[in-house]
Amino acid sequence: MSKGTIVKVSGPLVIAEGMRDANMFDVVRVSEHRLIGEIIEMHGDKASIQVYEETAGLGPGEPVVSTGVPLSVELGPGLIENMFDGIQRPLEKMREMVGSNITRGIEVTSLDRQKKWKFVPTVEKGLKVSAGDIIGVVQETVVIEHKIMIPYGIAGTIEKIQAGDFTVTDTVAVVKKDNGERVDIQMMQKWPVRKGRPYKQKLSPDAPLITGQRVIDTFFPIAKGGVAAVPGPFGSGKTVVQHQLAKWADAEIVVYIGCGERGNEMTDVLMEFPELKDPKTGESLMKRTVLIANTSDMPVAAREASIYTGITIAEYFRDMGYSVALMADSTSRWAEALREMSGRLEEMPGEEGYPAYLSSRLAQFYERAGRVISLGTNGREGALTAIGAVSPPGGDLSEPVTQATLRIVKVFWGLDAALAYRRHFPAVNWLLSYSLYLDRLDKWVSENVSKDWGGLRSDAMKILQEEAELEEIVRLVGVDALSSSDRVTLESAKSIREDYLHQNAFHDVDTYTSLNKQYRMLKLIMSFYYQGKKAIESGVSIKDLFDIPVREKIGRAKYTTEDQVNSHIYNIETELKNEIESLISKEVDKNA
Repeated sequence: MSKGTIVKVSGPLVIAEGMRDANMFDVVRVSEHRLIGEIIEMHGDKASIQVYEETAGLGPGEPVVSTGVPLSVELGPGLIENMFDGIQRPLEKMREMVGSNITRGIEVTSLDRQKKWKFVPTVEKGLKVSAGDIIGVVQETVVIEHKIMIPYGIAGTIEKIQAGDFTVTDTVAVVKKDNGERVDIQMMQKWPVRKGRPYKQKLSPDAPLITGQRVIDTFFPIAKGGVAAVPGPFGSGKTVVQHQLAKWADAEIVVYIGCGERGNEMTDVLMEFPELKDPKTGESLMKRTVLIANTSDMPVAAREASIYTGITIAEYFRDMGYSVALMADSTSRWAEALREMSGRLEEMPGEEGYPAYLSSRLAQFYERAGRVISLGTNGREGALTAIGAVSPPGGDLSEPVTQATLRIVKVFWGLDAALAYRRHFPAVNWLLSYSLYLDRLDKWVSENVSKDWGGLRSDAMKILQEEAELEEIVRLVGVDALSSSDRVTLESAKSIREDYLHQNAFHDVDTYTSLNKQYRMLKLIMSFYYQGKKAIESGVSIKDLFDIPVREKIGRAKYTTEDQVNSHIYNIETELKNEIESLISKEVDKNA
């Protein structure tokens, strides 16, 4: 244990001398208040320490003590339904101890040491085990079975294992290593946050993470184990998009990190999630959610740690074989914390004052996502999907954080202020956004949804692009100057935008759309386009075509409940076909 003294204090940065025996990234206790800090730079016997609590009142000469261990998180039963700060201190426990305002130097364990969990062994005495093997389970919530794994670096034979009620620090099993050493296995293990958890093999992401959001699933899908960025200016709906993904995405565990955003947004999550019913289980959404809150009024330095804390917890559940969705809101605030610390360390600034290592730090974070086979004799397949919101100042997508993120992620959902002002939500700009997983996911979609899904999507996207070109002409010379065929394209584009892409997050039915319903809806709108073109070629007037009664039903198809989708939308399709055929036959009779 290394002891030193403070020589300089600059906001969250403290410089201490006499720390020659300490290591980089060691956790230290600063001053008599025992504030938590982490060594981020060493020069001789001087250590630069990033302090995760308010440093007001600290001065030179005060003691600094290194704990000799890196910043780590506690992993075990008790994570789900909990809410932690950026360095994994449980906020509810702290509120019980000191009230609503967090005081400095408060020491509290991340996982409850008193609570007993019912441990059920899944292996027997005498079995050979290695790191990652599951030795037992704990029913953590009604929907999540917490799997107790052998910690990394331990292999041997189970000498003793017992069922019963235990705390996270009680010994539930004893493993005898090959060298004869006996190791006590507890339900809790620790892991340094800046180090990715190891796995056996990384797999290609070839199944989609179904979100129920039509603009995402149809046009810009994300794969399980993929990475996505949601950049957008203030008020364009980044947080609502992330809330929607947390609620409805096809993931068994959700880790939501509120990193430097407004406190009322985290309050919304806290108030809303317990009330929401999970569509898959019928239970409260909190039963499979871990929340990490480090809002804008909490210490800046802890923002930097919160992202790593969240992804380490997510990796732990991934190793159990779960599909995990991680929401980081927002990585821009995390980058601002990096910039502040870099400035105080007097490092050479890069673009817009951000540190030169911004891109590599972002890459280190996003690279920890993926679909993997975990360690252990019978490795399990788990997936960790990372979705990061980016808040570029003034909506400028050319700023460093957005550009560095786009070089790493495969999916870009660009939110547009103009769409948001027109009350079109989700405000994902279909001309700016992209997904590099499309080709990889086409095989899955054609096998599980429909073979003509890819063709419908391509045609719909082509219509939206043609609309953007035609709107230039309309602005100049008016809509009447367009040919009837082009007007059908414009009308179909409007239908795609308003009846398909526009989705109401607060409507009971419209908030979530299954892939089957998305396919039926898109096919219906495209049927109007294909048959409308045919009608125009047969001489039907544009007014008669646009006035057919079934168009009102096409617009309201989004409010069809999931169990009525096939029959109801099929009936509308039949009605559409009959009405257009009737128009064509009338036209033929007129010309005969």
